[in-house]
Amino acid sequence: MQRPEDTTLRVLCELATPEQIRAWARTGAALAPDVKTNLHVHLPPNYSAFESVEQAIELARQQDIRVLGASNYYDFHVYRAFVDLAVQRGVFPICGLEIVLRMDECARAGTLINDAGNPGKMYLCGKGITRFDAMTPTARELLERVRRNDEDRMERMVERIAAIFLDAGVATDLVAQRIIEQIAQRYGCLPSHVVLQERQVAAAFQEALFDRVPAAERSERLTQMFETKPASAPDDPGGIQAEIRTHLMKAGKPAFVEEQFIDFADARRLILELGGIPCYPTLADGAKQICEYERPVAELIGRIQGLGLHCAEFIPVRNTPEVLTKYVLSMRSAGIVVTAGTEHNTPDLLPLAPTCLKGAPIP
Repeated sequence: MQRPEDTTLRVLCELATPEQIRAWARTGAALAPDVKTNLHVHLPPNYSAFESVEQAIELARQQDIRVLGASNYYDFHVYRAFVDLAVQRGVFPICGLEIVLRMDECARAGTLINDAGNPGKMYLCGKGITRFDAMTPTARELLERVRRNDEDRMERMVERIAAIFLDAGVATDLVAQRIIEQIAQRYGCLPSHVVLQERQVAAAFQEALFDRVPAAERSERLTQMFETKPASAPDDPGGIQAEIRTHLMKAGKPAFVEEQFIDFADARRLILELGGIPCYPTLADGAKQICEYERPVAELIGRIQGLGLHCAEFIPVRNTPEVLTKYVLSMRSAGIVVTAGTEHNTPDLLPLAPTCLKGAPIP
């Protein structure tokens, strides 16, 4: 396995100029035990709480986050601006990715891994990826396959949601390409740089609903679409977006389209081909009941080490301090590198320093 320090330094060597590296070094941002880090955020054009890369970097600088890691889905064009701005502002950049895959054996057994609603579905992150312009043929083929499967699914899902809205008397004229173009225009990037996500689809339909239907009539229309009364207020965009996903887009719902996953071996291979470190995102008590795959923690450690994973990650705002402490100390004792992040993939612009559930400090 590559040493993390080798991988992260190579990011700067490949994407930043020597002048930028020296400028960053002059800030005195040496890694120390008390340095604040956040190794998992999503940057636009991914669905993100940030309006721009500039905002993310500026907030990191203001909040004394000295190491910031991005984990975008399936397109890395934004990382050049991310690295350029980070080294200018004295923030150490870590480039990464997030992959959704399927573990067939777990799916057949009905075992939940780190997705509380879908047996066999697994998230895997890559930390410190470095091979962007000189991507290997294997990496390019795997990445193109993942994107193609994802794009096909999103196109079909948008079609189904548009039909549901139309049946409820809300004509949107939305198709996947139109949503992609809207996102690209908003963030000033090429449409080919946008990887359409469920959250972005839900946001597009929520905005169309708000544009076309007065607030007093929205609950009635949504009740017709959802076949149940919405819990969110009719003027709550974030709540309505979440309910569109819950009632229309999730497994078993009318707009759901089965995902076409790559398997674990290909996902891990893709991360390694990109020069990164495979990392297991741990949900733990972020679910109502800890997923079978993740309990007890000693068995989880054995499972992920058996898969050739030597790094794990938490989004601590999901976790109580007690459970986080139990999992992190056990993993670190087993020689697993542990990172933390905030995702920032909802409309809420949370502080960048990770905290536990309900804002409790990380022990």
